[in-house]
Amino acid sequence: MSRTLPEQLHRLAVDAPDRESLRLIYPSRPDVVLTRAQFFRAARQVALMLGAAGVGPHDLVIMVQRDALPLTASFFGAALVRAIPSIMPFQTEKLHPDRYRAAMAALIALSHPKALLTEPDLYHEVCALLPEDRADDLPQVIAVHADDLLRAEHALELDGSFEEDDIALLQHSSGTTGLQKGVALAHRAIFEQLERYGRAIGFSPQDVVVSWLPLYHDMGLIAGFLMPLLGGARLVLMSPLDWVRAPHMLMQTISAHKGTLCWLPNFAYNFCAQKIREEDLSGVDLSSMRAFINCSEPVYIASHEMFAERFAPYGVRMEMLATCYAMAETVFAVTQSPIGVPAHVDRVDREALHRERHARPADGEGVQGVQRVLSSGRAIEGVAICVLDEQRRPLPDRHVGELAVRTSHMLTEYYRRPDATAEAFHEGWYLTGDMGYLAGGEVYVLGRKKDLIIIGGRNIYPRDIEALVDTVEGIHAGRVAAFGIPSPERGTEDLAVVAEVDGELTDGRARAIAAEVRRAIAAGSDLMVRYVELVPRGWLIKTSSGKVARAANREKFLAAHPEIRTL
Repeated sequence: MSRTLPEQLHRLAVDAPDRESLRLIYPSRPDVVLTRAQFFRAARQVALMLGAAGVGPHDLVIMVQRDALPLTASFFGAALVRAIPSIMPFQTEKLHPDRYRAAMAALIALSHPKALLTEPDLYHEVCALLPEDRADDLPQVIAVHADDLLRAEHALELDGSFEEDDIALLQHSSGTTGLQKGVALAHRAIFEQLERYGRAIGFSPQDVVVSWLPLYHDMGLIAGFLMPLLGGARLVLMSPLDWVRAPHMLMQTISAHKGTLCWLPNFAYNFCAQKIREEDLSGVDLSSMRAFINCSEPVYIASHEMFAERFAPYGVRMEMLATCYAMAETVFAVTQSPIGVPAHVDRVDREALHRERHARPADGEGVQGVQRVLSSGRAIEGVAICVLDEQRRPLPDRHVGELAVRTSHMLTEYYRRPDATAEAFHEGWYLTGDMGYLAGGEVYVLGRKKDLIIIGGRNIYPRDIEALVDTVEGIHAGRVAAFGIPSPERGTEDLAVVAEVDGELTDGRARAIAAEVRRAIAAGSDLMVRYVELVPRGWLIKTSSGKVARAANREKFLAAHPEIRTL
């Protein structure tokens, strides 16, 4: 039996047409609830629009939509005509307008989409993204009306034939410029991942997935969208913008709909623990949850402890907090910690880790000089992982190097980028660009290779510093950038931190928070920070997937401080 995205959606709609499939949560209006049949009909409505516009097999269709109803229906509508759907971010305050427009123009010029699907409120904004010098070869811009999707009454019919090895979708790499690396994934690879990862977490149609994650990022697209919809489970979905404004919505929604699975990036654990008020948790019960899954690189035990302590009165237990290592190039998950038990914490000698790149187990029970590293779990079925040194030779357990991955559920290519595809592999191994180590079959991720800071011979991972700053009261969790600045007079790098602050940034308050930032870094890392820059909300440049763009923020910081360049 053929396994493709549209065929599986159709199968589910025919088998149980009246079962709830998708529930969309809005802060100020009633939920929108679609059964399997209703969702299939909504997708077919979009497919008919695309067919009338001449969109067909292997054409690229880009979605720039804010409302989850037209977005989700458009994705599967494109799949139903055998086109290649790709969800892209819409303009928000976190994306600099000039950078965003340049990125989209570069994407359109490189990938030649046949159509851009949007919604009425964004139509003129999306039209403005099109380059003016290619008037004869521009994609059609089509506005999808949510009301039309809700009224769709088509028969549950599937048109055409589908091939498992066809490209099913593109996931575009996040970034502040370009956005040009489209990860092309075949139907076969997606279903291999969903089956293998599903077994790792005990996924079943009885699960209720609750998510706010953006669908243009692999965590949101695969775990928070395709897995529940194609696996026959219920999906309860809210906007990432609504979650940021009111994070308590997540807990209230889990409680109301008895959620069982929720994927989160590491910063969200701190953000929820720090920002959700007691009065917004009245009557909340989170005991239905099987797992909150931390899918970041790296993951932090301090974030788990903070989250578990804050929400213990509402049914959260430490064993609910699992970890995962994932990337778009492998569809999603590479590793997963066991569900139902706390992820393993490795206690290693901090100096050996940072100077020798050796995760030597720490002696004794003291905490001085000990770094706790949270495991991302073991490789899921069908995945092999190794650690390579700078000459791309395999390293033994507990030695830090670049993580490399090999599996059958891998990207087909970087779309129309044979150069990038070739550079990404070495002797069949995908080079992740992430630094980490293996120990006893567990994978420990330390940070991105390109972001490494070297201070006095020590290898410092920016996310370790950022995690310490996240704990300081007044700092907006997840809005911290740490980076190195070369110091010719010292012959090494100086550590700099830029952090956004909640509330008014008066001189006195800034001095107090900066002092606490310095104290937290010194206590947690034995490092002295040279520069602490506290900035208002919205200052930091972020990627389309919401990650802090360290290199871009480093340049922005230096541009604001030209005197530093003369040191």
